[in-house]
Order: sequence, then structure tokens, then C-alpha cells
Amino acid sequence: MNIKTKTLKIITTLKRLYPKAKCSLHFNSPLQLLIATVLSAQCTDERVNIVTKDLFKKYKTAKDYAKAKQSMLGKDIHSVGFYNNKSKSIIKCCKDLVAKHKGKVPKTMEEMVKLAGVARKTANVVLGNAYRISSGIAVDTHVMRLSQRLGLSKQKDPKKIEQDLNELKEDYNRTKEKIDGDNPQERGKKAAGWLLKNIYGIPGADKLIDILDRKQKEDNR
Repeated sequence: MNIKTKTLKIITTLKRLYPKAKCSLHFNSPLQLLIATVLSAQCTDERVNIVTKDLFKKYKTAKDYAKAKQSMLGKDIHSVGFYNNKSKSIIKCCKDLVAKHKGKVPKTMEEMVKLAGVARKTANVVLGNAYRISSGIAVDTHVMRLSQRLGLSKQKDPKKIEQDLNELKEDYNRTKEKIDGDNPQERGKKAAGWLLKNIYGIPGADKLIDILDRKQKEDNR
């Protein structure tokens, strides 16, 4: 099975198994998703959602975060871990938003990565899920490990892995096969989500496909 066929098989199988796959961070605005994504570094999304439930009631705008005392914000996000670094990053980022973007989260990768503490992974998460803009694929440690185990990339650098996955995404978009009427941009944006949903630790694509097909048969009984 070549890599293009393998990719299509993996994504179509996961699409069938997880048709409602979406970002698990809770948010109602681009700013909220930006903050939640920063907090999610080395922390579970479940824990982040618990913290942001109260955090988003207290801090409603970029200006609120920009004016916050780091010690107080750190206390508010303490349970997500690395709260000193995260509170510092959030305050600096929101100061940039206020000074350069009138408090609004920008809609381009170029502008996003210029914000303090925002790298491509965070920018991709926000652009793809808050603005429905497919600018790339968010590559974290899970994506890196899974991409290598599935044979989708041999690279170790996140940027190079993203390049490999983007090439596969474009191949997927160009295929004649349609998935439930999704348009190419939607398919591309969702591809990473379908690929990663609940399959960490699988040793290879062929075994993954067998497991997914077996699960589908069991679900249909």
C-alpha cells in the first residue's frame, strides 16, 4: 500500500468512526481558543476546560489579560502546570493584541506567529477551529509520534513533519473521492483531527486499519 492510498484509507476510516471529531477545547471566541491553546501545553484538554470555565468569566477581553497582574493570573491558571510561563506568555500576547490588532485575534498565519508566545502549532489550532481557515496542520508531540509510526513522515522536526502532512493533505484534497460532501478546505482542516482521534500508540498503519475496521464491524452489530 503506497503512502497516498494509506493516508486516504486512514482518514476515510476515521471519518466513518468519528464523524463529529472536533477540537476538544471549549471556546466561544477566537481569543478564548487562543488562551485555551496556550494553557493546553503539557496539560490535558479536560483540565484546561475546567480552568477556563471560570477564567473566561473573569477575563473577557484581550485588554483584561493585558492589564492582569502575572501573580494573579498565575493563581487563576495554577492547576494547568507551568503557570508562571503561561501567565507571562498570555499577558505579553494580549498586550500585542491590544497594541497591534485592536484587541482582536488576527486571521493570518503571518500575523499570528508574530504574537508573543505563539508558534505555528497554536496558530494552526486557532485559525483552523476559530476561523475555519486551513493554513496548515498543528504538530505537537502526539502528532509527531503518530505520523512517524504510521509512516506518514520520517522527519523529527515539527516544521518538516507539517510539510509532509500538508503534502499528503493536498493529495487527499485532490482525490476524486468525496467524503460526505465536504469541500476540499473542510476535508483538509479536518484531516488531522480524523487522523489523530483516539489512536495514540498504534504501531503501524496496516494494524491501525485492521483495528479500525474491526471496531466498525463491532459497532454495527
